[in-house]
Amino acid sequence: MDTIWADRHRLLREIRAYFDRANFTEVETPIYMRTPCMEEHIDAVACGKGYLRTSPELFHKRIIATGVSCIYEIGKCFRAGEYGDRHHPEYTMLEWYRAHADYQDVLKDTKQLIDHLCVAFKKPYPQWKTYAVEELFIQIAGWNPITAYDAERFSEDLCEKIEPFLKREGGAAVLCDYPAEAAALSCLSITCPAVAERWELYLDGIEIANAYSELTDAREQRRRFEQWGQQRAAAGSVVYPLDEPFLDALDVMPETGGAALGVDRLLLWLLDAASFDQIMMFRDPWQ
Repeated sequence: MDTIWADRHRLLREIRAYFDRANFTEVETPIYMRTPCMEEHIDAVACGKGYLRTSPELFHKRIIATGVSCIYEIGKCFRAGEYGDRHHPEYTMLEWYRAHADYQDVLKDTKQLIDHLCVAFKKPYPQWKTYAVEELFIQIAGWNPITAYDAERFSEDLCEKIEPFLKREGGAAVLCDYPAEAAALSCLSITCPAVAERWELYLDGIEIANAYSELTDAREQRRRFEQWGQQRAAAGSVVYPLDEPFLDALDVMPETGGAALGVDRLLLWLLDAASFDQIMMFRDPWQ
């Protein structure tokens, strides 16, 4: 069991070393909050009169809006009803934001971070490939989700056709430029409004990270939150109150790139482990 703590300690130490050298400021934000981020398919864990956070994102953007340029946080997050080889209700998230940047800038951060960790863990560098959602879905699934979005079909084909392809191809696969409808808090492309400036990273088929060019339009963000609230209500899910201080901050937040990375899944990949059972202790109470 000692090796679990040693490997996790090494990973956290090296993540901090990378961001410290890149002149990021480490921050701490609340885990217990009044209102979690409103997304259609992510359920927060209720706790007293509030909730445990599903992400530190809303607090991070409020910090960026004060004028801080580069921040990161490593911390616990929670999602209800998730358990499996690569899922756990309590997990460790690395999240970082760059002001005056976009999703391509945080992709550069991600590549440099992965390279740094490969050296630290003596793991070969992965081969990087980038796939556009539109092109890959036409090639593998036979339809175009950018011009004819269908949420259920998109999710099903992503899980059953696209992700198995990425696993077979191996390496570091960046799936980029998502349908606008699949853009939770992302801004849309100026040249093609049907496309969201979003990417997801898969390492040997394991979904590791998600990134956006962050939306800075408070009115549009409110509209999306209200739309997801209606969809959650129709599905019988809890509808969370809107985070008004976050919405107020959006209008003064500069252009920003942000990324969220699952630390537990990253450790799984670095160690060539098959399940969270091999890298987490105290899993039994959740089974």
